[in-house]
Amino acid sequence: MPPSHSPFVVVLTGGIASGKSAVSDMFSEKGVPVIDTDVIARQIVQAGSPALKQIAVQFGPDFIDPDGNLDRRKMREAIFSDPEMKIRLESILHPAIAAEALRQVSQCPKPWCLLVVPLLAESGRYSWINRVLVVDVSESVQIERVMARDHISREQAEAILIAQAGRKERLALADDVIDNSGSLQDLKSKVSSLYDKYTTLAEKHAKRGAE
Repeated sequence: MPPSHSPFVVVLTGGIASGKSAVSDMFSEKGVPVIDTDVIARQIVQAGSPALKQIAVQFGPDFIDPDGNLDRRKMREAIFSDPEMKIRLESILHPAIAAEALRQVSQCPKPWCLLVVPLLAESGRYSWINRVLVVDVSESVQIERVMARDHISREQAEAILIAQAGRKERLALADDVIDNSGSLQDLKSKVSSLYDKYTTLAEKHAKRGAE
């Protein structure tokens, strides 16, 4: 179901350490509203939220910390070792995240917005979007960046990649691809070109909506 107010929506996705944050920050600097589903994922499991209550019922009170918040570390460790548990958790979180994303998009004050969905390939819940932008780097680059960023071993970095959708799955969803294996200046240039492209597409989208 599309938002009642219908801005042009570009979804930004990509694997871990591909540079999604850098790209979204560059669009934000150009005045583009950015809605991040990672931020929403934290919001929807705040103390007392419906999603957190569901988690407590499904998985037990051990996953709620003394302050009434989700014990993220304990949950992360549990789902990492139990794929079935991960699926059950996602069946609670993904619909709630998508619903809140839709609500925020409907309040977008500009002709177009950027919706950051790192797990787009895994969730498949955003049929109302207009375009998909994938930030892409090779898996070897991802591994090196994750190791440097998170101070983890190569084995741990490789395990994180295996747990995500593959590069081919993400690229199959793409309308546009940014290769982020070059310099920061190169990335800025690519973002600027896409900003112009999306602004033009948003204008056409608005005209169609007004007809």
